[in-house]
Amino acid sequence: MPAGLSELPSVGRRWPGLVSLPLGPAGLQASFLARSGGCQGHSRPPPGDCHPWLAPNYEFERKSTEYCPWGAGEFALLSENKFLTRQCLTNPSCVGETAARAEVERWFTAPGVRRIRLKEGGVRGSLFLPPGDGPFPGVIDMYGDEGGLIEFRSSLLATRGFAALSLPYFDFEDLPKVMKEFNLEYFEEAARFLQRHPKVSGPGVGVIGTGKGAELALSMITFLPEVVAAVCISGCSSNTVADLHYGEMTLPGLRFDMNKVSVSDAGVFDIFEALDDPMNPANSPCTIPIEKAEGHFLLVVGEDDRMWKSSLYAELVIGRLRQHGKENFKLLSYPGAGHRIDPPSTPFCQVAMDRVLGVPVLGGGESKAHAHAQEHSWRKIQEFLHLHLG
Repeated sequence: MPAGLSELPSVGRRWPGLVSLPLGPAGLQASFLARSGGCQGHSRPPPGDCHPWLAPNYEFERKSTEYCPWGAGEFALLSENKFLTRQCLTNPSCVGETAARAEVERWFTAPGVRRIRLKEGGVRGSLFLPPGDGPFPGVIDMYGDEGGLIEFRSSLLATRGFAALSLPYFDFEDLPKVMKEFNLEYFEEAARFLQRHPKVSGPGVGVIGTGKGAELALSMITFLPEVVAAVCISGCSSNTVADLHYGEMTLPGLRFDMNKVSVSDAGVFDIFEALDDPMNPANSPCTIPIEKAEGHFLLVVGEDDRMWKSSLYAELVIGRLRQHGKENFKLLSYPGAGHRIDPPSTPFCQVAMDRVLGVPVLGGGESKAHAHAQEHSWRKIQEFLHLHLG
């Protein structure tokens, strides 16, 4: 095993799981089954005036009753590959009625996947390796201003055959505690580590990022030759908040104007208009020069994103690439989807705590449309990564 790596002990895995929820006084039940291959099965209750089931694959609508301190809905890490989710089954025919509730343990790592804690040079994180000898296509996985180490998407990618490096970049171990400024050399070191790993096929690696992580993914594929494919979910076309340095170059960060924030009676902040306008000529130094990238882009946005204007930012990315004669991109745009488009069946959360602002912010989206976006985009993301990484 390479220096700086330590493999964590595995735990018992119960990948198949069945949840049955009693629905109302009649004792009706609906069952949700997740098999080892990740597919879902369900049983519908008998006909009646109010059917507490939805279309296939959308039986469970995630309804948050609290703000989401983890930033991705109501789930908490129980172990290195298991999460506790609070699921709510709603009745689409009886508005406002909750048919059933349950706490469900979800397993995010299939049998045979290895999780290895990384402490290589200045890079921190967790490397997830699929079962078998490999080599496997390598992907770096990053999230946004939640900070810390977020692993569940990496474990799912490894389950699907990718060597996935969950890469924190602040508020973890000895990394900076806050997003003040970043050096791209940190991300370059991570890309080179993954590219040279004996279990990674190469020659290049991919990166997937959400929010601030998507914006960093744009910078990585722009400046780092090791990165040949970037999946950018709800990202900005410019650098934001924290200045980004790379050698003698600096991309300043767009700032948030709190005077443009509105607050609901419930205390939820709507920051949709708050970020500085990337189209303002005064903010041009913040623009990521993506036309320099030789790799391929997959842009994923929710058209009801209320965190910021991710649909507009995707249009700016596409416009800049086309202005330079490039068509090395694909756009997935989902009506009714909000900001954080995660893998399927991840809890939907319209409101989440923002680590930068320290307040609950509106993420947008409608539950069923968001669930569709997560299911469809997850398949397309895997197809894109396999296409460009092998």
